[in-house]
Amino acid sequence: MSIAIDTNILFDILLPDPKFKNTSLELLKKYSEIDKLIISSIVYGELAVYFNDIDTLNQFLSETNIYLIPFSKKALWLASQAWKDYLKKRDRQLECAECGNKEIIKCNNCGAIITGKQHILSDFLIGGHALVEGGRLLTRDRGFYRNYFQGLEVIY
Repeated sequence: MSIAIDTNILFDILLPDPKFKNTSLELLKKYSEIDKLIISSIVYGELAVYFNDIDTLNQFLSETNIYLIPFSKKALWLASQAWKDYLKKRDRQLECAECGNKEIIKCNNCGAIITGKQHILSDFLIGGHALVEGGRLLTRDRGFYRNYFQGLEVIY
């Protein structure tokens, strides 16, 4: 069985993030013993920024038994449908990555609505890929993936 890895899990370890490094490393170790760890082309591209050359990146993936699996047409289609749904629902509210709760926050100085990171197409491509290639995703963005990818098991 395969389990997809979101970029944030690998960044926690590689960059490293003191808050999430240990948990993310434990998850990778745990699932590498029972599953095939996979990433999409998007995750590969996001990781590549932090490596000096392609050989070093490929060596890292090889040594950690993480496999690059290309997108299928089905994964791309599912991602596009979720993206379309998101665009219809997108508003100016901030969304909690943990539970999906949304709130509007206004600037105390001028009263303008403060906006945060909005999801971009790459997030949806990662979700579509994970759903098709194994049905499970290691990520910290649980609320988002649960809201837009029914049937995807989100693990963190």
